[in-house]
Amino acid sequence: MGSQDGMEVGRWFRKVRHCPNPRMRLICFPHAGGMAGFFHSWGRLVPPGVELLAVRYPGREDRFLEPCAETMDELVEQIVRACSGLLDAPLAFFGHSMGASVAYEVSLRLQQQKFSVSALFVSGRSGPGREQIRPLSEADEDQLMQELRELGGTDAQAFDDAELRELVLPAIRADYRLIEKYAATRGGAVVNAPVTAYYGKQDADVDGDSVKAWAETTHSDFCVLPFEGGHFYLLEETRTLVEDLFSRLGRAAMG
Repeated sequence: MGSQDGMEVGRWFRKVRHCPNPRMRLICFPHAGGMAGFFHSWGRLVPPGVELLAVRYPGREDRFLEPCAETMDELVEQIVRACSGLLDAPLAFFGHSMGASVAYEVSLRLQQQKFSVSALFVSGRSGPGREQIRPLSEADEDQLMQELRELGGTDAQAFDDAELRELVLPAIRADYRLIEKYAATRGGAVVNAPVTAYYGKQDADVDGDSVKAWAETTHSDFCVLPFEGGHFYLLEETRTLVEDLFSRLGRAAMG
C-alpha cells in the first residue's frame, strides 16, 4: 500500500478491529447522521483473521470540520477511491439504513472497476426504488428531533443537550438531503455478490415486502432475516446479527 493510499484509508475508515495480514475485511457503513463509533461494540465479536473497519463520513467526529457530502455520487466516489488501498484482501460490506444504499452503490462502482465484494449485507432499508423518503432535511428542529427520537438509536441521547444537538443536527440534515436527492441505480444494475437483508419487524418505515426488493440487486444468493425491534433493532441484537453475518460470510467467502 502506497503512502497516499494509506492516508486515504486512514481518513475514510476507522479500524475497529485491526488485523495484520487479514484474510478478509468487513467494512461497515453507518446510518444517516451516524458515526464510525456506532460499530465499536462489534470489535470483540469479529472472528480471527478478519479486520473490521467503519466508514468515517465527513462532517462528524474527528472529521467534524470537513464539509458533509452533498450527493450520493460524491460520497461514493471518495469511498471507492479510498477502498483502492484495501484491495489486497477480500472485502465484505455491511450498511445500515442510509449506509445500506451507500454500501450498495460502492459495491456497484467497485464492480465496474473489476473488483467484486464477497458479500453485501443491508440493514433497515427497503430495496432500491422502494424506500419511503420523507422530506426531513428542511424540517424545523422540533419536528426533526421528534422523528429522530422515534427512530431511536444511540444518537437520540444527544438531542436532550442543546450544545450536542447543535453539533450533530447539521450532519443529520446533510445526510437527509443526500438521501432525498439520491435515486438508486436503475437499469438492472446488480452485484455479483450474495445479498442478505436484515430489518426490524417493528420498523415503521420498512416492511418485509419492501426489503425483499433487494433480491433484484444480485446475480447470486439472496436472503431476508427479520429481527424483533424497530429501526435500530441491531442495538439489542448485535451479537445475534454479527454471528449470523459471519456465518453467512464464512459460507460465501471463507470456505
